[in-house]
Amino acid sequence: MQTAVIVFPASNCDRDAAVALKKVTGRDPLLIWHRDTSIPGDVRFVVIPGGFSYGDYLRSGAIAARSPIIRDLVARAGTGLPVAGFCNGFQILTETGLLPGALLRNRGLKFVCRAQTLAVTNIESRYTSAYAGMDHVTFPVAHHDGNYFADDGTLNRLEQEGRVLFRYVGNPNGSARDIAGICNGAGNVFGMMPHPERAVDPLHGGTDGLGLFTSIVESL
Repeated sequence: MQTAVIVFPASNCDRDAAVALKKVTGRDPLLIWHRDTSIPGDVRFVVIPGGFSYGDYLRSGAIAARSPIIRDLVARAGTGLPVAGFCNGFQILTETGLLPGALLRNRGLKFVCRAQTLAVTNIESRYTSAYAGMDHVTFPVAHHDGNYFADDGTLNRLEQEGRVLFRYVGNPNGSARDIAGICNGAGNVFGMMPHPERAVDPLHGGTDGLGLFTSIVESL
């Protein structure tokens, strides 16, 4: 199965995402440069990696969300293509409007970098089915602008529709209602600030992230 990782200037987790995808699929993903204008038709899952696209100038993810490849990504996501964004990828997804809300500066105004415990709050999604029987996972976090914000109406809708897939246990950044990861209404677009792609090798501290990639690949 063909997967892909979109690469922006100053992406720094594209290789981590590629390693995670190959570990699960057995096949190297395509690396799609942000100035490309289309995603190959055989691609069945796209990851927007973490990093500091365009140096976080203007606003984290704002410039990347206007890159040439994004127009096709948004169109393909609208037809059901699974797309996941981690850290800066989550910021980009909110900037494109594929996911609601925004990522603000951390409440403490400090960069947070640590292993973070998360509660798995919905195991019926395409991204979490492999976590059946697991209440908690541990993923690394590394961000300065990870404070998830949305108005109360949006937050209530996310809750009611089961679109909050992960919550922080010991909130590191001030995110509303401890939200760490959400999906869109169709369930194919997912974003989170923690890094599951950095939790796929026991030598790196744990493999809890594999479940997320296994879940979406098996759903395809």
